[in-house]
Amino acid sequence: MKTRITELLGIEYPVIQGGMAWVATHELASAVSNAGGLGIIGAGGAPAEWVRDQIRQVKAKTDRPFGVNVMLMNPEADQIAQVIVEEKVPVVTTGAGNPGKYIELWKNAGVKIIPVVASVALAKMMERGGADAVIAEGTESGGHIGAQTTMTLVPQVVDAVNIPVIAAGGIADGRGFAAAFALGAEAIQVGTRFVVSKESIVHENYKERIIKAKDIDSEVTGRSTGHPIRVLRNQMTREYLKMEKEGASLDELERLTLGALRKAVVEGDVKLGSVMAGQSAGLITKQESCAEIIADFMTGAKLLNLDN
Repeated sequence: MKTRITELLGIEYPVIQGGMAWVATHELASAVSNAGGLGIIGAGGAPAEWVRDQIRQVKAKTDRPFGVNVMLMNPEADQIAQVIVEEKVPVVTTGAGNPGKYIELWKNAGVKIIPVVASVALAKMMERGGADAVIAEGTESGGHIGAQTTMTLVPQVVDAVNIPVIAAGGIADGRGFAAAFALGAEAIQVGTRFVVSKESIVHENYKERIIKAKDIDSEVTGRSTGHPIRVLRNQMTREYLKMEKEGASLDELERLTLGALRKAVVEGDVKLGSVMAGQSAGLITKQESCAEIIADFMTGAKLLNLDN
């Protein structure tokens, strides 16, 4: 299947794996790339040298294109931007800010730049700045979220820019793939379903929590701080929301969640950890390989005859 995104990135299928902190390690990224999608290393808040090591491990496992997601709030973002150039990473996705200060550096190195956007205004700004494509991410997604739904955001971004648009947020099967393309997207980005893939290093407790999730199990914390995060409800979210309602300070709230994502991903604490997952969790019922997941997404192409 060919779209402007598959041509731009040199991938077989228009499926991009989300750059999830603590989750999107070399194991997952290389498996997605080997399956014909675009695997992404999630830099998150990690040190630059950790990112360098992850890049080299991906290169040892695949000769296919892959990328790195840079969280622009990372204190070592400047160093990571340079590592990406030094290690000849083909694709960068960005989140939590404006990557403008790095675009010239990456462009000169031949890196394809794909920022995550949550509004039309930011998408247009990224296009003017030289982005090769944008990921329009709706509020259905897991982790840090914007306000607009995927259904409304994607077509408005498609209408506003000339560069290709990748849809993200709430996409977990072939029907979601078909819907994204019907809205004008030329690829999808997926996080939650890849979290439970067989190649993912995420703790089994975390995977099982997603698999057992119902449609109403998604919760948003942090609205009062201006940094809302979508997670699956548990003891931690109940305490957090109670504290928010009572007017707790930002420092108090941050103390509650300090290290909470690692606690869930690595230690398997799904009661007090932060189980980040999108609203699509209720659609996910089993663990599969990355190749099986991508094959399932591509059934959506047949729904719209997109593979002809």
